[in-house]
Amino acid sequence: MSPRRTETGGRIDRLRTIRFTFDGAPYTGHAGDTLASALLANGVTLFGRSFKYHRPRGLLAAGVEEPNALVTVLRGEVREPNIAATMVEIYDGLVAVSQNRTPSLAWDIGALNQLGGKLLSAGFYYKTFMGPVIGPLKGTRFWMFCEHFIRRAAGLGKAGAAPDPSRYERMNAFCDVLVVGSGPAGLMAAKAATDQGARVILADLEAHFGGSANWSGEIIDGMPAAEWAQRTVAQLGGNDNVRLLPRTTVWGYYDGNTLAALERVTDHKETPAKGEPRQRYWAIRASTVVLATGSFERPLVFPGNDRPGVMLAHAAERYVNEYGVLPGQRVALFTNNDSAYRSAVALKKAGAAIVAIVDVRADVSNDMRRLAGEAEAELLDGHAVVATEGGKALTGLKVQRFDATGGTLSGDERSIHADSLLMSGGWSPTIHLASQAGAKAEWDPARQAFLPPRPTQRWIGAGAFTGSFSTAEAIAEGRAAGVSAAGGTAAPAALPIVEAAPGDPDPAPVFEIKAKGKSFVDFQHDVTAEDVRLAHREGFVSVEHLKRYTTLGMATDQGKNSNVPGLAIMAEALGKPIPEVGTTRFRPPYTAVSIGSLAAERFGDLKPERLTPMHDWHLANGATMYSAGLWYRPMIYGLPGETVEQAYVREARATRESAGIVDVSTLGKIAVQGPDAADFLDRVYTNMFSTLAVGKARYGLMLREDGLAFDDGTTWRLGEQEFLMTTTTANAGKVMQHLEYFLDVIWPELKVTVTSVTDEWAGAAIGGPNARAILASCVTGTAVDNATLPFMGIVHGRIAGVPVMICRLSFSGEMAFEVYSGAGYGTRVWEALIEAGKPLGLVTYGLEALGTMRIEKGHVTGAEIDGRTTARDLHLDWMLSKKKPFIGSAMMDREGLIAPDRLELVGLIALDNRPLNGGGHIVEELDEDNPHDSLGHITACCYSPALGKYIALALVKGGKARHGTRAFVSDPLRNRFGPIEIVSNHFYDPDGSRMHG
Repeated sequence: MSPRRTETGGRIDRLRTIRFTFDGAPYTGHAGDTLASALLANGVTLFGRSFKYHRPRGLLAAGVEEPNALVTVLRGEVREPNIAATMVEIYDGLVAVSQNRTPSLAWDIGALNQLGGKLLSAGFYYKTFMGPVIGPLKGTRFWMFCEHFIRRAAGLGKAGAAPDPSRYERMNAFCDVLVVGSGPAGLMAAKAATDQGARVILADLEAHFGGSANWSGEIIDGMPAAEWAQRTVAQLGGNDNVRLLPRTTVWGYYDGNTLAALERVTDHKETPAKGEPRQRYWAIRASTVVLATGSFERPLVFPGNDRPGVMLAHAAERYVNEYGVLPGQRVALFTNNDSAYRSAVALKKAGAAIVAIVDVRADVSNDMRRLAGEAEAELLDGHAVVATEGGKALTGLKVQRFDATGGTLSGDERSIHADSLLMSGGWSPTIHLASQAGAKAEWDPARQAFLPPRPTQRWIGAGAFTGSFSTAEAIAEGRAAGVSAAGGTAAPAALPIVEAAPGDPDPAPVFEIKAKGKSFVDFQHDVTAEDVRLAHREGFVSVEHLKRYTTLGMATDQGKNSNVPGLAIMAEALGKPIPEVGTTRFRPPYTAVSIGSLAAERFGDLKPERLTPMHDWHLANGATMYSAGLWYRPMIYGLPGETVEQAYVREARATRESAGIVDVSTLGKIAVQGPDAADFLDRVYTNMFSTLAVGKARYGLMLREDGLAFDDGTTWRLGEQEFLMTTTTANAGKVMQHLEYFLDVIWPELKVTVTSVTDEWAGAAIGGPNARAILASCVTGTAVDNATLPFMGIVHGRIAGVPVMICRLSFSGEMAFEVYSGAGYGTRVWEALIEAGKPLGLVTYGLEALGTMRIEKGHVTGAEIDGRTTARDLHLDWMLSKKKPFIGSAMMDREGLIAPDRLELVGLIALDNRPLNGGGHIVEELDEDNPHDSLGHITACCYSPALGKYIALALVKGGKARHGTRAFVSDPLRNRFGPIEIVSNHFYDPDGSRMHG
């Protein structure tokens, strides 16, 4: 039997022994144990070292709020630091190590920091920015000296450098009701919503549903609360409209009732099953959310309250009732409320000796006196703990008479021998998600706690989350919340009957016992009560400034333990009531979230990957893919032995001679709809769109507000109030932001909606002399002749039975058509076009050939629209309407934007028949040893199969006036120098006869 394991009780499987190591030492536990409960059962009291002073720290809590017992879990070479030992489920082969100590947890040289005294008080690192003056270390020189040491000391656990081989998943879920928390309130809410026929998701961060029912020791409907919870969960699991998500932390509440959650799928397993991810990220969109997240017990602030062996009272009760582990043999309790008395009785029943209950209140109720007697504890009412004794484990405590009204101590100190001190400072509802959803928390003077704000989104609270701390209240509120969330009405029905110990949940307004010694508010960051008062003296009156100056409630704590006591001390220093001082706003994530889970299937990539609907077809047919922005697109479809240049030259030549097809699904596509859509487009584009006929498209140019070119593309008029805008691939997101900004901020009166539909459409562009014939052979439901489908015309038909929309427009300079279909049918339409084109020599071509043909034609892309060029620089001034204002029109004629020596778009031909490079400079006089006097630079280049030469587009000073002149390319980084001729950017078919033919 382990030193502190009870002979019976708990919900662990005592027949299954689990072996694990902590700091290299072997230990055993049982299935169902956490690392914290298993180590505590083995008599371990020292779990970690504090951040700044490296003070020895033991367990404070039993759940996610644990601030002290943070460990690093090792899986091979992979390290995962800063995990609460209370949240690590043990498994055979688990390897965990303590953190923030050198050379060992028991003997840590960092503990010498405690000798630093006031030198290491709150904000000491900020003060090193300014000095002091020590010899030559003046001003910032002192910081430069200290910075190295401060940075080395920062942090708790050490991150690993080995690649993580684990697999992660990302899921989207939709439900009518999301219930967060599975205590009695959450279970009743889920059951009530399920009975109403709603689609329900029940999520809880613990491994087992039930919440406080698993360890409260109460009786519900004549059975132990834990059994009642298990029965209710089994009933829920038998419904098709319920999804149960244990080990799932809902960590973020965002707009539109979208919540983020992290499911720990295999963190508790030695070896994952085939196909199982390590973790799964959930994006849950709920019609209504029920927040049944419970509450946290608060610590009391008194000297020595951080010593190993000092624990929250209900954490000790949970260790006994859920894990069968005693926090100590001789136990004392220190409280300002009734709830600790129930903990005392539970510990007494488990075999602990309750040596004293110290209560700051002088008027303890008869019910509590009866419970103290049942626990066989000496009741010291009107007393307070003023000190603790011991080193790496508690050996005793000192108490003194205390006046709760004035906060004063009197009389002699009295020593009590105990190896465990359990404290209870009241309860704080877990309102983090509600705070993230919007609005400020509201102070309840009776509960001495912040209660959730009034909802600004569709959520309903229940149970301890709302300040209703009794199980009977939680059950009643849970049922009402579930029915309301499901939009139903419940017929009157008997609620489960709860048998629980009596008690008043309202604590005495006592947060701190002022006595000699360090009294800790934030155990993790070594923030003391005096640090809070120091922040006040130094001018930090805002709670947000207090948080950042002292680090109170930061890192993994996020205000779970330290928030209210810290604010109470700050309020006293300011001489203001707590609600006037307020509280910090909680931000996501509620607990730490692995970056791997956020990346999910893209884990290991530096950025997300976007794949077109035809991506698998491209891979299967020999495409060489590369990243274009966030998209993966075919570069070439190379034949065996071909170089990249040979491949794109072949593809481009074949397209000009017969026909070619390219995947253009990546073009940005935005639906612009509403009565004012045409007027809005007139304001956004430099040219007119209100005059565009239905069933026609038009090329458009956008400017930024400063008059510089922003983006170009075509917009199609599909109806009187409906347009489809296309943008360049790279600028799709920026254009969408641009449109939303002007609709939301500048012209909110316009009745227009804009919706990104890029991923809704698959697109293929087919061009070349035979393009029309290929289309005609496979399109049904419409003709594609010149009369029916003229240049910039739009028709609707079918290909392979799939509805398609076809617009005749060209980027290649050939007669071309863009064919759009629903994304799910993209590959089917693509294959049908290719099959129809085989008799006429149709080829697939990639971005290299596409770029080659656009350079030959002189079309611009992001390489030329680079944030520095104007419409005139790009010879697009013909698109600047004189009949209307538009975004950028007021600024486009500034002196600097119409200067004669601006860089203008030109074409270049290499006279030495050698390749040119993007970024190469153009100079009038070649000086390889001292390159100087750049006239401009190359933006895009290729070998032109149409001209049989190496050509480029470039931006050159006074470019149009230089047509027909010669200059040199100067590219010293790539050692490329040589003569070039400056020509028009329209190398190929300048009159557009092929495109319009």
